[in-house]
Amino acid sequence: MTGGGGLRRFRTPAHRPAPGERCELCAEPIEPGHGHVIDLESRAIMCTCHGCYLLFTHSGAGGKRHRAVPTRYLHAPRFPAAATLWESSGIPVRMVFVFYNSTQHRAVAFYPSPAGATESLLPLNTWGELLASQPGFDSVAADVEAVLINKHDVGFEAFVVPIDRCYELVGLVRLHWRGFDGGSEVHQAIEAFFADLRERSEVVADG
Repeated sequence: MTGGGGLRRFRTPAHRPAPGERCELCAEPIEPGHGHVIDLESRAIMCTCHGCYLLFTHSGAGGKRHRAVPTRYLHAPRFPAAATLWESSGIPVRMVFVFYNSTQHRAVAFYPSPAGATESLLPLNTWGELLASQPGFDSVAADVEAVLINKHDVGFEAFVVPIDRCYELVGLVRLHWRGFDGGSEVHQAIEAFFADLRERSEVVADG
């Protein structure tokens, strides 16, 4: 007969590091504030150690399947070009993020909702028009950076942000949304999120 120790190995779940404890590519320990790498096919965002992050900052690394997510932030306090996007796309909320998906060979737009990231169809040429309308936005990197637009009572503001921040915003909305209009908690979380972006960002001139 086998001893009880052998059976206990199957009864006791093996320890799995919490998300963020280990690099999801090489399993090395990682610290808070680590970098992220995106899988371009699945759109999964992976926590990585510094070495793996640097590896995928080079174009063509990883068989062109993985890309390191940049860390730059730009802020256009006034972004009137977004008005046309809202009118033509019928976006039902105050926020949308737009990025170029190189796997699909097109720009895509998503807005946060209680159900997660919801796609909004973009009219032809919208991506090019958005970038051309704002100095400094013409260098937005495909797949890993997004133009995040926030609608105010008096207009629009826009940011160039790492794509993982957009999904962080989606997660905030899903976590805090209550009832029909979301409730005060979700609105406070959104305001804090955009306040953090403004603090981190380099302000760019109006278009």
